[in-house]
Amino acid sequence: MLALLGLTGAILVHRDAWIGLPHASDARVADAGALAAATARLMADPAARPQSILYASDGFGLLRLSYAKGAGAYADQAGNIVSRWDRQWERPELWLFDLHHHLFAGDAGEVVIGIAALCGLFFVISGVILWWRTRKTFEWRLWPRRMSRPAIVRHHRDLGIVMAPLLAMSLYTGAVMIFRPVAVVALGPGTSAAVERAMKPPKPLGVPLSDRIDWAGIVRAAHARFPDAELRLLSLPRKDSGLIAVRMRQPEEWLPNGRTMLWFAADSGRLVAARDARGFDRQARGYNMIYPLHAAKVGGLGWRIVITLSGLALALLGSLAVWSFWFRRPKPRRPL
Repeated sequence: MLALLGLTGAILVHRDAWIGLPHASDARVADAGALAAATARLMADPAARPQSILYASDGFGLLRLSYAKGAGAYADQAGNIVSRWDRQWERPELWLFDLHHHLFAGDAGEVVIGIAALCGLFFVISGVILWWRTRKTFEWRLWPRRMSRPAIVRHHRDLGIVMAPLLAMSLYTGAVMIFRPVAVVALGPGTSAAVERAMKPPKPLGVPLSDRIDWAGIVRAAHARFPDAELRLLSLPRKDSGLIAVRMRQPEEWLPNGRTMLWFAADSGRLVAARDARGFDRQARGYNMIYPLHAAKVGGLGWRIVITLSGLALALLGSLAVWSFWFRRPKPRRPL
């Protein structure tokens, strides 16, 4: 499990670089008028309206549209469709993400991954303790000297101590995103309550979505409310909330999609509430830094390389541990 998570994570870190579609490398359009026009174009037809629009970023020049039942599309920043799919299996970046985050099993798979991350963190801590008494035999090797069990165990021990800080960080941040109370170790008591308060949406309005919403007006209003923020996500009301949600990212935020939020009434398009992430308390701001650290969404190419090494090391250590346990165990002697 840990080997699988490490390998898929190392691949996903570079996801934006290997999606080979037209306009994927375009520079991000920041003009509010252009974004408003593209949004209005994509949302104009109620029959073909996406459930959400994830806007282009500095590292990826396409908009991602999400529809029901796993369907979706990529569009350029003018609102022209570039690629469509009916199921996530048609796009490798989507099913890899689902595998890494949910094991193709939704919330149940997410819990399994969280437990695996906690087990991995225990392995790292206990491994450091066990390494200490053999520290004088340390030898840096990327690959075991031989594919024998003693050589693999020694390589596992020595490579593990080198990568222990990175592995601990990756596993801990992964566990925190699934089991929020684990964040108390780094952010202190009361973290869960602070995050809950920061992310709590307004009360549902219970109004239906109108076919005459001024989508361009919503985008312009969001930019007028937070002129320095980057537009990241627009989504239709969930269930019967009656609220159109808009996410924006302030320059100070590490989280790639930001936590600066606006909610608009689904029947009229009027602004119902807005929340500036810069006003969050220390614990909520700290919690929002965890995913960018885990997924290398901050720190540029240098940090992406570091997280890639962490993922590859986890994949190597995990796969060789399985190999040595199942296929290189000493055969029990037959009793005389």
